[in-house]
Amino acid sequence: MAKVLVVDDDKSIVDVVRLVLTQKEYDVCVAYDGKEGLAVARQEKPDVIILDIMMPEMDGITASGILVQDTVMRKIPVLILTAKESARSMMELLPNVRLYMNKPFDPPELLKSVERLLSAAPV
Repeated sequence: MAKVLVVDDDKSIVDVVRLVLTQKEYDVCVAYDGKEGLAVARQEKPDVIILDIMMPEMDGITASGILVQDTVMRKIPVLILTAKESARSMMELLPNVRLYMNKPFDPPELLKSVERLLSAAPV
């Protein structure tokens, strides 16, 4: 069973994403800011990370940049889920970011995106 880490400070977003993914029997772990997300990623070694940009404690841009510096974590594909379209250009510079989705998102489309990341060959 694939493991997906959801990192978002909006509990309602986390709940919807978790519901969508657990219905397809994915193992879902969560964090509510970038700093916590890094700790959970190191502990759980997820197959995919869904990451928000704007969060307290540590934003998604910083968290993704730290993931890239780790030789094991850099291989985990990241899907950016954000309401901040302008951050997209900054995130395109990070090699672990594979897909972007805007909030609000379509749950079936999110599921397709996660499935696509899981089926892709590692970089």
